[in-house]
Amino acid sequence: MVKARKYVVRKHFEGFPKRDDFHIVEYELPPLQSSEILIKTEWISVDPYQRAYNRKFPTPFDQFGFIVGTVEDSRKPRFQIGDKVVAHCSWCNYCIINPNEVNSKLDIVYKLPDLRGLSPSLGISAISAVGATAYFGFLEICHPKAGETVVVTGAAGAVGSIVGQIAKIKGCKVIGFAGTDDKVAWLQNELGFDKAYNYKTCNVNEVLKIAAPNGVDCFFDNVGGEMSSMIINHMNDFGRVSVCGSISAYNADVSQLPKAPILQLDIVMKQLKIEGFLAHRWLDRWPEAFEELINWILEGKIKIKEHITEGFDNVFEAFIGMLTGKNTGKAIVKI
Repeated sequence: MVKARKYVVRKHFEGFPKRDDFHIVEYELPPLQSSEILIKTEWISVDPYQRAYNRKFPTPFDQFGFIVGTVEDSRKPRFQIGDKVVAHCSWCNYCIINPNEVNSKLDIVYKLPDLRGLSPSLGISAISAVGATAYFGFLEICHPKAGETVVVTGAAGAVGSIVGQIAKIKGCKVIGFAGTDDKVAWLQNELGFDKAYNYKTCNVNEVLKIAAPNGVDCFFDNVGGEMSSMIINHMNDFGRVSVCGSISAYNADVSQLPKAPILQLDIVMKQLKIEGFLAHRWLDRWPEAFEELINWILEGKIKIKEHITEGFDNVFEAFIGMLTGKNTGKAIVKI
């Protein structure tokens, strides 16, 4: 018998998640049944969507997330012992998955792509749903053209940092907003953003007048809130806005969500396209994104930074750190 541990959500989050919202359960895994595989977890992903989706399920429930692990036993010929896999399951150190039982678009298991010598951790950072979010959410919705001006919020995060670098590859001028001066320096000095600003200390309207005097063509929005409305006010005619998330409100009281200036006048008068999305829309095309992203990383056109926390008992701390902006790049946990 294999003894496993997993995080179970005991009660829905109120404001920022608290340690006692979770319970670590230890239990014995049953013998494998037909088509099942046993995975030993090596890396766990912590992401904003885990906060946003918290109330979608009745408690108690296993805290869901992406992992990278190794197949330790298999009753499924397609998955051999020793294979590296990516799965969307629970925050766990071991798990049993039946790849035949896919009940939703979140039930995902696939072999880790050939990373050509890159770290397996990329399977939950750049070469994962995160990379697919940046790739398709930006390219398929914003359709950037060389010479256009692109603004990215949450620009030093896992998705935003990749979006900005893809925009540079496509020949765009890129402006990023992040939450610390160190992140701003990283965006400008290492990732090649044309301009980056600390939204906590700058006047968003004023800096955009200087950094984007001819207006903004594409806006990749990870944050929402008042800053989002300000940036949309600077959009050009027929501008495109890709709405990835609204992390500014994820921890807010759902009965008193923050207000932001109305957008309808700008949307109508400038004939803007504003579209929200989930990366699973393009699930069958993820390998396309992964191949291109791997090439760009190996060519040095995209730089990836991972904020690594070590230890299964520290997954919660990594989660909170990500929600409070302590990470630069993708927040992951090494088990």
